[in-house]
Amino acid sequence: MKWIGRFEGYNAGALRKDLISGCIVAIVAIPLGMAFAIASGVKPEYGLYTTIVAGILVSLLGGSKFQIGGPTGAFIPILLAIVMQYGYENLLIAGFMAGIILVLMGVLRLGALIKFIPKPVTIGFTAGIAVTIFSGQIANFLGLRGVERHETFLPSMAELIHRLPSLNVYSILTACICLAALIWVPKKWPKVPGSLVGLLLSTLVAAWLFPGQVATIGSAYGAIPASLPELHIPALTWDLIVKLLPPALVIAMLGAIESLLSAVVADGMTGTKHNSNRELVGQGIANLLTPLFGGIPATGAIARTATNIRNGAVSPMSGIVHGFVVFLILVLFAPYASNIPLASMAPVLMIVAWNMSERKHFAHILKTRTADSIVLVVTFLLTVFTTLTTAVEVGLILAVVLFVKRMSSTLSVNKVLPDPSVKHEKVGAHMVTEQHDCPQVAIYNVEGPLFFGAASVLESSGMGGKADRQQGILLLRMGKVPFMDMTGEANFTVLIQKYRQFGGTVLVSGLQPQPQALLQKTGCYDMIGQEHFFEHTGEAITAALALVNQNQCFGCRQMAFRECGTLCRKSQEQPGGAGLHKPAAQSKSSFPDSAVSVSISVNSGS
Repeated sequence: MKWIGRFEGYNAGALRKDLISGCIVAIVAIPLGMAFAIASGVKPEYGLYTTIVAGILVSLLGGSKFQIGGPTGAFIPILLAIVMQYGYENLLIAGFMAGIILVLMGVLRLGALIKFIPKPVTIGFTAGIAVTIFSGQIANFLGLRGVERHETFLPSMAELIHRLPSLNVYSILTACICLAALIWVPKKWPKVPGSLVGLLLSTLVAAWLFPGQVATIGSAYGAIPASLPELHIPALTWDLIVKLLPPALVIAMLGAIESLLSAVVADGMTGTKHNSNRELVGQGIANLLTPLFGGIPATGAIARTATNIRNGAVSPMSGIVHGFVVFLILVLFAPYASNIPLASMAPVLMIVAWNMSERKHFAHILKTRTADSIVLVVTFLLTVFTTLTTAVEVGLILAVVLFVKRMSSTLSVNKVLPDPSVKHEKVGAHMVTEQHDCPQVAIYNVEGPLFFGAASVLESSGMGGKADRQQGILLLRMGKVPFMDMTGEANFTVLIQKYRQFGGTVLVSGLQPQPQALLQKTGCYDMIGQEHFFEHTGEAITAALALVNQNQCFGCRQMAFRECGTLCRKSQEQPGGAGLHKPAAQSKSSFPDSAVSVSISVNSGS
């Protein structure tokens, strides 16, 4: 019913718009599909098979009304490395396994987790992939002969330098014609696919002016078949599954990120909202079935999705139409595509790399000169010089470590007292001095998340030490502790236990729901006692002053609280001037409930 709901109110007018948009996207997708396949180290027709099968299934089963699925530039370095290390047949199996992983991610509702990948990591590896794609097309642009493919950047650059004497002037001229069309056509006619014009124009010029002088798809890969291949079920063994699990996980992870980013872009352009878990299931099924027809891994394509929306798409029908149109063109015009020069394909991918480089966002984060800048640069360099897997792993670990460091600095523990000069007598750390501190009540303001990265701050703060134990009553203001984990709870509980061992009383004000629930589960809440928890600081101060030993108030000159004058007089009125340890008058504290706020600077870590 949800699938039908996406076509609610669908009519002939909407179908007409979807047909137009689907045809335009198909024309854009054909050269890109072949170019991505060639750059990934496989035959160009495999990119077309992916465009057809995955394009139809992603639109039919995905969670976005406007998503266009197919091969994308982000996969190029990953797929090329897998082909070189494991071979094309094993690439299909890895893609099949990635499809299973994506389906499981969607079923387990893990779509929202992708949003938690830090932006510096995604921009870093995206920019790194762009550099890899661009540099990988230099050989075809220059028409270099005998170039061997390498998995990493530096050997690839060394190979290019070694083969420079073999450059082909005709290839450079062909590539420049296509590049000029790619740059000029979108400016002159924005709705005309520049890649298609560039390929047609450069192919005609090469065939007419210098036939046989440049390498073509046909000369490098053979003629493109005019039909889909027969269905082929991969032969899976346990050893093969174990061997291909790492590349399958990388394909699934990048496919999930790319598809959900594309869906978010579509939401922003249309004002709609995609279903992230359903999108993962749709992407997974597409990647399960595409390898059965020889297709390479696919994901949501941001540029083609945007093209789909700009040309008036109304529903997923436009993506389905796009897949069938590509199939129709494959059947009718496949032999002619074999004449396209490889030099014409190079500028198409170079422009794709330039557009996906995230150069503006990259420069913006770099200029901030923060910890995020370090994560960005490290992820980028590792993507270029090692592998995407290494880059993402190190980038995420580095981002987590820096995040924990920054969050640990946000936890502050300060001893405070009321400030009579401030409205509502809000508490402040500046009020506590050697000459101004209550001998019986210690008030501490705890502010920030109490988790494993910051739990040691409780120990280093000196709270609950010998001086506090002599005071006898410890009041903890916890209104600005939004979160507590088990490590934080353990340190907190140890503090309370040590304080209570010396006969002290602990009061807590403003405890938030999450820390309260955790303390109740661990038993610390009951150990402190429900009667010692207060919603507001004013109420907690009233309770604390009711517990003080009035005998000690006699002669005290600290005057930490407004009630101190009253307590001193009461102690003098006791027989012999020595009061017993009994509660002071239960008059309402002069510190109102609004005394929960505190003026304490918190280091943001950025």
